[in-house]
Amino acid sequence: MARAPLDLAGTRIAPGTRTQIDVPVARLYTHAPIYIPLEVVHGRQSGPTLLVCGGIHGDEINGVEIVRRILRSKQINGLRGTLIAAPIVNVFGFVQHSRYLPDRRDLNRCFPGSESGSLGGRVAALFREQIVDHATHIIDLHTGAIHRTNLPQIRAQLEPGSETERMANAFGAPVILNAELREGSLRHYAQSRGIPVLTYEAGEALRFDEWAISPGVRGVLRVMRRLGMLTGEHRRREPPAAEVANGSSWARAPIDGIVRPLVRLGARVAKGELLGRVADPFGNAEGEVLSMADGIVIGMSRLPMANEGEALFHVARFDAIEEAESAVEGFHSSLTPPPDSLY
Repeated sequence: MARAPLDLAGTRIAPGTRTQIDVPVARLYTHAPIYIPLEVVHGRQSGPTLLVCGGIHGDEINGVEIVRRILRSKQINGLRGTLIAAPIVNVFGFVQHSRYLPDRRDLNRCFPGSESGSLGGRVAALFREQIVDHATHIIDLHTGAIHRTNLPQIRAQLEPGSETERMANAFGAPVILNAELREGSLRHYAQSRGIPVLTYEAGEALRFDEWAISPGVRGVLRVMRRLGMLTGEHRRREPPAAEVANGSSWARAPIDGIVRPLVRLGARVAKGELLGRVADPFGNAEGEVLSMADGIVIGMSRLPMANEGEALFHVARFDAIEEAESAVEGFHSSLTPPPDSLY
């Protein structure tokens, strides 16, 4: 039996075709229209409908490049099921280099949204109704906030034996955080609908971090393969098994001043270990930043200036710390430099 066409955002997509769609969102003050861009690959054979989206926070651009490379990958030729690729969800924030919408709302705290609510609520409702509700699985791509960077990691609500857990293990990030759901997030809405969803966090806002982008592309393709969406033999060596963190905490600046970090992203640290120092510009006052637990540094501030209490080092805790360290080392050793012509 021939597969049915897909009706999405007012467009009919025939099986075995790929279509770009501009979903109308709003208009600027100048009357110029704003669209959420999509590309949909609707395979000839039945299978899952995977939504891969980036740019829900407008300054988090690594996901935009991840989506572009997936769409250009030969591996999605002969796709089973459907891939919905949304590289830039928060178009307002993206063009302004901002995490937020023009009304300063965080789009990832506005779901499920409302057609008569705030701008954030209206954009969330549109994205949900036109796109999200068509998906059977979701991968949401993020980075650290401005002036913060994250070690590649998956955040998901893990239930033993669940589809979400299988997707998280297939992705191949060195660290998995069994993270609580945040009210208003895309992940919270999707889980409430029974849609398995992963959040991939890696790199820094407003930067293309190749060490975050390449593993993201490979991870999405691994998940697609696990879901039975890709054909052909997978020749790449599988990454070391990811370790699930049982919690995390931020080490904060004890005083105002200039930060001198003493550990790198991905480092194994012990409880009470010195992570960095904060000093005033004259060196008269100095404070030590100490780790609150044994663990791995999975996020850190990139800004050398800090106010007292500011989060500087994000440390994840593991039951099997040696295995977690091995997974991070295996991840680092698997990285290859980008080709000269990449950009």
